[in-house]
Amino acid sequence: MFERFAKSARSAVVAAQEHARELRSPDIRVEHLLLGLLDEAEPALRTLLERNGIAHDAALNELTTAARAEPLGAEDAEALRSIGIDLDAVRESLEANFGADALDRAIPPEEARGRMRFGHIPFSRDAKKALELSLREALARKDKTIESGHILLAVLRAPNPATTELLGGAEALTGLREQVHTHLDRAA
Repeated sequence: MFERFAKSARSAVVAAQEHARELRSPDIRVEHLLLGLLDEAEPALRTLLERNGIAHDAALNELTTAARAEPLGAEDAEALRSIGIDLDAVRESLEANFGADALDRAIPPEEARGRMRFGHIPFSRDAKKALELSLREALARKDKTIESGHILLAVLRAPNPATTELLGGAEALTGLREQVHTHLDRAA
């Protein structure tokens, strides 16, 4: 399938992998695909996203904050809570004993950067689905290649909660889909 991806679409997927590493995610998620699009999509598509209030730096800051706030994820936190471990209490205790930035200092930045470059990061089920949907979007439009816009259409078609929030809520998704279709029509 990747042989059908245009250069900007491939670059967006590679950028998504880098964002997953930077955010220390165990897998490449739909929100990482969105960040990759904000980095590597063709300029007209990035401009379209920015006109809709979707900017790379703001999205990255929001995801970075979320990653720091809940490093293990909601399901992990709930599982630990069920056996009597409160992650908030653990964090408060660490910060009280070692300082407010104790968790940020746990791995020196130089070492963390070196570690993040290695190893395969798999795609989450939702991200795989989004990439498959990008092919379906291209086929439905009778386009020969998968462009960045097709990936965005797929993200809009099957967003996860994080991307729904980053994209401005459920109401914004429909209007954005129409704009992306218009963008792809002009590019064809």
